[in-house]
Amino acid sequence: MSPDLPLWLAILVSLFVFLGALLTMAGCLGLVRLKTFYLRIHAPTMGTSMGGGLILLASAIYFSITRERPIFHEIIIFAFVTVTTPVTLMLLARATLFRDRVEGSAEIPQRDA
Repeated sequence: MSPDLPLWLAILVSLFVFLGALLTMAGCLGLVRLKTFYLRIHAPTMGTSMGGGLILLASAIYFSITRERPIFHEIIIFAFVTVTTPVTLMLLARATLFRDRVEGSAEIPQRDA
């Protein structure tokens, strides 16, 4: 069922998947290595989002060429991930900041009255 892939397509798709995996891995390592949670939120997000985007791009190119019609599933997935990731991170950061303030952490500045 799998047709023989042209060499240029195999190289292009492999390159996008490899770069996407490297960016995702860099983002995950950033989550582990950064000291405070608030720095963790912004730095690795770009790497993991771009990594996922490159993998989705590779999937879209592969299936568009092999099935000889454009594939829009990946575009819709990328749009939803792009829209929901910042909202989720903002809510997660606010919840963590609230928790740290309630616990009285010395590293977190208190709100101005």
